[in-house]
Amino acid sequence: MKLSRAHFIVLIIQITEVLGFSLILPFLPLYARDLGATPLIVGLIPASFSLLQLFSAPIMGRLSDTYGRKPLLILSQLSTLISFIVLGFAHSLWLIFLSRAIDGLLGSNFTIAQAYLSDTSTKKNRSQIFAISGVAFSVGFLIGPAIGGYLSRFNYSLASFLAATISLITIFLTVFFLKETVTVKKKFKFSFNQIVDTSAFSRYFANSTLRSKLLEFFSFVSTHAVWTGSMPLFANLKFGFGADLIGFGLAYVGFINIILRTVLFKFFISKFGENRMKIIGLFSILASFILLSLLNNPWLLLLVFTLFAFGGSFVRPVLTADISRSVSRQEQGTILGVSSSLQSIAQILGPILGGFLLTNFFPNSLGYASTLILSCAIFLVFKNQKVKAV
Repeated sequence: MKLSRAHFIVLIIQITEVLGFSLILPFLPLYARDLGATPLIVGLIPASFSLLQLFSAPIMGRLSDTYGRKPLLILSQLSTLISFIVLGFAHSLWLIFLSRAIDGLLGSNFTIAQAYLSDTSTKKNRSQIFAISGVAFSVGFLIGPAIGGYLSRFNYSLASFLAATISLITIFLTVFFLKETVTVKKKFKFSFNQIVDTSAFSRYFANSTLRSKLLEFFSFVSTHAVWTGSMPLFANLKFGFGADLIGFGLAYVGFINIILRTVLFKFFISKFGENRMKIIGLFSILASFILLSLLNNPWLLLLVFTLFAFGGSFVRPVLTADISRSVSRQEQGTILGVSSSLQSIAQILGPILGGFLLTNFFPNSLGYASTLILSCAIFLVFKNQKVKAV
């Protein structure tokens, strides 16, 4: 498919956005531990971000449906910029928590960007668009962890301030190069229901087809959150890896994702179909978690990362496209906000569970827990396909 100018601009924004976030990913758990945090407390740091995202993401999605993608995207990017500045000056645990809370409060950048991509794509090519969006994520994930891990050798603040600079670039791109796609404007009326509103959840979960797709997505991101939220500490506790090696490992995952989503995604989808690739991807991730539960050789982490990256490259865009295609164009921001909230719930529980396991058990227990949760996702996929066949 041919990408438009708007697609390219949004993808560049997503690359720079992920680049800023991924810069801090390799060292943040180690930074918090150096300030006295236990693995469980370390898990609470990303959980605090996700807790606020749980409430803010659907609100930001609905507001972007009403007032436009562009102003809400700028607002969320400003929140991210401030959070990185606070993190750069953080010399205590409470400031690290404050940084993540500020970003979680309004930083729903990726959700709004995905809604923008939905606005500018057709139902037919939407899975390809989300796959390319995944490429943007992977490009940022390829560069960011390697740079952040390397800079952490000198000073943790360097990567934080670089991330803030990159966030400033995304604001510039949005203000000067992005055109609005939402033309209908509504008068703002404040009410408590706009802050705590479960009507979208109730409406979508009342629909059996949408409920099945949302539960598949939730099961997948739950197991994803357990592993990704605790991987840096796992690698450090199990093999003594520093932030630099952790960063290079995450960059390797980004590299595999780029190859798959740019070169091989269309080939595999055309040859096997979306549903089959979803199943193949899930079993690839399951194999990585089984291997993780038995892991004693650090070199085998490369195989774990490869299987994990292969599966995730297909599962996430297919699940997201399935959800997006199930509603009208006018509800894209809302449904993606709901799915983002489900991801936030998973990202609240995942790092906490991972931190609990690392605090009270042994590192390989992460593999056992991830295997169990992903098995639930696979069960749901097969159950839903059986229902469709009937």
